[in-house]
Amino acid sequence: LIPFEFNTTQTYILEFGHLTMRVIKDGGQVLSSGSPVSITSPYADTELADLNLKYSLTHKMPFFKMKVRLKKEIVTLGINNISPSRIVGQYVEPEDWNDFIADENVILIDTRNNYEVSIGSFENATNPNMKNFRDFPNWASKNLFNDKENLKDKKIAMFCTGGIRCEKSTSYLKSLGLDKVYHLNGGILKYLEKIPEHQSKWKGSCFVFDYRVSVKHDLKIGDYDMC
Repeated sequence: LIPFEFNTTQTYILEFGHLTMRVIKDGGQVLSSGSPVSITSPYADTELADLNLKYSLTHKMPFFKMKVRLKKEIVTLGINNISPSRIVGQYVEPEDWNDFIADENVILIDTRNNYEVSIGSFENATNPNMKNFRDFPNWASKNLFNDKENLKDKKIAMFCTGGIRCEKSTSYLKSLGLDKVYHLNGGILKYLEKIPEHQSKWKGSCFVFDYRVSVKHDLKIGDYDMC
C-alpha cells in the first residue's frame, strides 16, 4: 500500500505510459510496465522514492493503456474504519518466513480467493475457501473468534499475492483485539523473488492478475492459461 495524497501524484501519473493504478484515501497501488529506467525514474527525488518496489521480467507488455481508478478500498473487505496506515500486523521478511512458519504455535492463513489458492500455496497453510476478500471477516468470526481462548499462545501469520490484502486482514484482526498478528512483507511475489526454490516452502504457482496468469520461483511465467 503506497501512502500519498491523490492530488500530489497527478503529475507523476502522466509520466507513465502503461499502468494500472488504484487510489484510495489511505494510499494506492501502482502496476506499471516498461524499461527499468522508465519505471523507476518517475519516483526519483519525490516522496515516493522509498517505495517497496517489486520487479518481474516479461517479454510482452502486460498493460496496454493508462488506467486510474479512485476507489473506497484497494481491496474490498467491506468493513468501515479499517486502516493499515493506523494499525497493521507485524511484518516478517521473506528471508525469515520459513523459520517463522515452522513454529508449531503459528496459524498460517492464505488470505487469497479459492481459485488462487487452488494452483499454489505454502505448505500447511489454511485455505478459508473464500470466493472474494469480503468473505474474510465472516470466516474469521467462525474460525478464529469463536475460540479466542485457544489463541492466547498462538501467532497468526497471513500472506497474499503482493501484501495488500494482508495489510487489510491484519489491521482487521488487530482492531478486534488480537495482538500476535503477522504477515509476509512483500507477499508471495517478494518471497518467490528472493528465496531459492531449493529452500522454498512454496508449492505450485502464484496467480497474478495480468496476461501471465501465474508465476513460479524467480518470478518466471507459470504454466497456466485463462479460459
